[in-house]
Amino acid sequence: MKLSLVIMAAGLGSRYGGSKQVDGIGPHGEILMEYSIHDALRAGFGKVVFIIKPEMREMMEARCGYLRRRTTPDGSPVEVEYVFQDFSSIPAFYPIPAERTRPFGTVHALLCAEGTVREPCCVINADDFYGFDAYRQMAQALRRLPEEGRAAMVGYLLKNTASLHGTVTRGLCAGREGILESVRETRNIQLYPDGSLRDLGTGRDLDPDAVVSMNFWGFMPSIFSVLRRDFEDFLRAAGDDLRAERLLPEMVDEQLRQGALEVSLLSSAGQWFGMTYREDREAVAQALLRLHESGEYPRSLRD
Repeated sequence: MKLSLVIMAAGLGSRYGGSKQVDGIGPHGEILMEYSIHDALRAGFGKVVFIIKPEMREMMEARCGYLRRRTTPDGSPVEVEYVFQDFSSIPAFYPIPAERTRPFGTVHALLCAEGTVREPCCVINADDFYGFDAYRQMAQALRRLPEEGRAAMVGYLLKNTASLHGTVTRGLCAGREGILESVRETRNIQLYPDGSLRDLGTGRDLDPDAVVSMNFWGFMPSIFSVLRRDFEDFLRAAGDDLRAERLLPEMVDEQLRQGALEVSLLSSAGQWFGMTYREDREAVAQALLRLHESGEYPRSLRD
């Protein structure tokens, strides 16, 4: 069974102060998504789909063109596809405000890949490091999922995903016996030097060991009809709000509340890290260097 890795790479990275998706942070200039691709191929994925802005195509080919020479563990060539997240795919009934420049969120991003992804897929952020164990677990889960009404998610502990350098947005999860019950998108989460965490929007303290979504989803191809209905409903409610966006955790939570989707909640033994703020960069670079030195990764991911 072919499995696709779908990488959402069209985000603006505004809080980071630049395009963190293409910041060469590895010891030989590797960008974070190269680690995701390396780990996914090791876990048995055979297709990589990049969701990008049109103007990113040439740069992405220069960065990741070597993938076309790679093979999967069974010897098959790695399939590489590019799809664009732009306003051309917005339904005709919705008048896009003239002042709108920002994308419409991760639901729209994944929906842009509808014509390209015809197999079970793992959907990730381009600027997060998830660790090999997450891809191993997801590959196993995707091979077991039925076509309709089921999905999977790898969760991480909140305390390991926040930044001392500013607030973050995380999907706080509730689950029971390996099944996700809800995911609540929570903005303005602040980590403090003593390890405590607070939701600045409500002023309440948060459990450091709470499970959160980091946009590591496993879907079957049937999810695209769900995404389309959800996104169209969102656009009808959004009106001319220039900042409105629809996020995957919000869509999943809505489907959970309707009883239309069951999501297996997987817990990775690996390490997550990412770069929300530029000040996070040095710690991530040092963590990657240690992983190379320990033998977890080869000298260069491109060799």
